[in-house]
Amino acid sequence: MTPIEILKRGADCLAHGHPIALATVIKTWGSAPQPAGAQMLIISEDDFAGSVSGGCVESEVILAGLAAIEDGQCRVLNFGVDDETAFAAGLACGGEIGVLVEPVGCGAGLTEDELNAQIAAMETRQPLVLITDLTTCERRIERPDEALAQSGMHGDEFHLLRQPALRLVIIGAVHIAQPLSRMARDLGMEVKLIDPRPAFASRARFPDIDCEVGWPGDTLAAYGLDRLSAVVTLTHNADFDDEAIIEALKSEAFYIGCLGSKRTAAKRNARLRERGIGDAQIERLHGPVGLDIGAASPAEIAVSICAQLIATHRLGGGRQ
Repeated sequence: MTPIEILKRGADCLAHGHPIALATVIKTWGSAPQPAGAQMLIISEDDFAGSVSGGCVESEVILAGLAAIEDGQCRVLNFGVDDETAFAAGLACGGEIGVLVEPVGCGAGLTEDELNAQIAAMETRQPLVLITDLTTCERRIERPDEALAQSGMHGDEFHLLRQPALRLVIIGAVHIAQPLSRMARDLGMEVKLIDPRPAFASRARFPDIDCEVGWPGDTLAAYGLDRLSAVVTLTHNADFDDEAIIEALKSEAFYIGCLGSKRTAAKRNARLRERGIGDAQIERLHGPVGLDIGAASPAEIAVSICAQLIATHRLGGGRQ
């Protein structure tokens, strides 16, 4: 589940009178499998969502969460293992983690208003930071400083950075779009698919994806792109793709990928230059799209696109 899906499920539980607890990774050392800020929602002994590690640490965290629901108190758990026992605890190569476990909506834990404030911020794509004093379990919400790039400890305080999810807009409901949209969702991205052809952008072909039937350029302009947005054009139709590319180039989108061969890319770039797009802007395009892994099938091409998208986001690269 994505971070916002975890929070929304927690809010739904509270709305129906079911107590919950949240476990949050607050610090890591070594090869911990989850970063600071990763969360797990604890509803009951056999009902939970998310993850704070990769193994039996979860069992101990669930028990701590149930205890937190019972007594209304927060607690900090520290787990550390050596290489011989690392695999069993889900902490590869001797990693260590610290986990904050807190009830929600009762006692000293996170309030329902604080939970809903995080959901609202993520839905409106407004970043915030939830600051928890681990000595008192008191909290405050602030707008993040530009220097705060990730969640982590600051003295006795844990700063949980809530940023909008990455968004992927796919232009063209073609065969490659099916595995690509599923993979992007599995990676925690919000996915939107745009195609002017109703038979292509249908619920039957994309049952769990936000599909919109519309002209790509106009629809993309209305949708709005930010610095956490990516766009991939897949239609092979210049009338569809070019308008979307030009619209995407007006934005801060961190990734713009265009399906097609090197020959197709050269023709597309020539068309863009004729429309006044400069070389510096054209240089932003990843085309042919995807890392060169010898991909042939639609699923393999989708893997190459996701890999390049991740590399661009994480490393600022992804070109070959």
